[in-house]
Amino acid sequence: MSLPRLSSGLVLILALALGPRLPAAAPAAGRGYTVAVIPMGTTHEYWKMLHAGALQAQAELRAEGTPVEIIWKGPLREDDRDQQVQVVENFIGRQVSGIVLAPLDQRALAAPVEQAAQAGIPVVVVDSGLKSRAPVSFIATDNRLGGRLAARRLGEVLHGRGRVILLRVQVGSASCEEREAGFLEELAARFPAIEVISSNQHGGATRETALAAAQNLLNRFGGRVDGIFTPNESTLAGMLLALANAGLGGGQVKLVGFANSPTYAAAIRRHDLHGLVLQDPVKMGRLGVRAIVDVLQGRPVPPLVDTGVKVATAENLDDPEIAALLRMPP
Repeated sequence: MSLPRLSSGLVLILALALGPRLPAAAPAAGRGYTVAVIPMGTTHEYWKMLHAGALQAQAELRAEGTPVEIIWKGPLREDDRDQQVQVVENFIGRQVSGIVLAPLDQRALAAPVEQAAQAGIPVVVVDSGLKSRAPVSFIATDNRLGGRLAARRLGEVLHGRGRVILLRVQVGSASCEEREAGFLEELAARFPAIEVISSNQHGGATRETALAAAQNLLNRFGGRVDGIFTPNESTLAGMLLALANAGLGGGQVKLVGFANSPTYAAAIRRHDLHGLVLQDPVKMGRLGVRAIVDVLQGRPVPPLVDTGVKVATAENLDDPEIAALLRMPP
């Protein structure tokens, strides 16, 4: 099956992924494999869905006769680079069979992933890119396309006119930086009558830090802003709360976000949220674990897998495909 046309960001990471491949490790000779799955953080619903996908793969592989043990561990907060580096290094020391990693910083995690490769431990990167040739595969959303879709949705609900704010996440997160770039590119290309009045503020990795940043923005621009884009779960949660506190919910300011959680379906129904860009974290977790086992058993894996992107709105919220992306699998 061919992949959809890729954004420039995914093409760059594909070029990196086509570098030297790791030699396949010897099969586990009846004792099975241990696969470490390391998210950016462990609190957001999105990462819990990715964990569920990893456990799906574990169950499938065991049913197929390949014993696999998933070890789930990551930093509590999505801005704790040092902790995530330490987690990777600890798993290298434990000589796990393979690692599935969602790097919270595309540069800071490159060196430990390269150390894993040198130790003969294959690494599959999911969700967000890494500036390294060491990973055997990259499984993710086309995040730049997701940002473009967010811009189209916000431009649509604003009827092509108005003033908007982009609340960024944090420096170093490849996935979010791709979304932010795609959003600004699409607005400029498709909606020239929409003015971006702020795009240089960062909300950070938690709802609390994002709330503080959102409140500051609304204090400054609340009387002039017509639309807002938030590129991840923390910035969306913080902005929703800030808009409610400022009396700007219910559609007075049009909000489009990027997250996977049933919480936000309710916000769409209340008209507090006007579009939600959805990824498929369950698929990422499942395919990430299966790719590790394929490598360990000497089978080829694609260097890049695009897991797709959708936009939820009030009009399509009950469509089975959209609803499935908003709930935790059984």
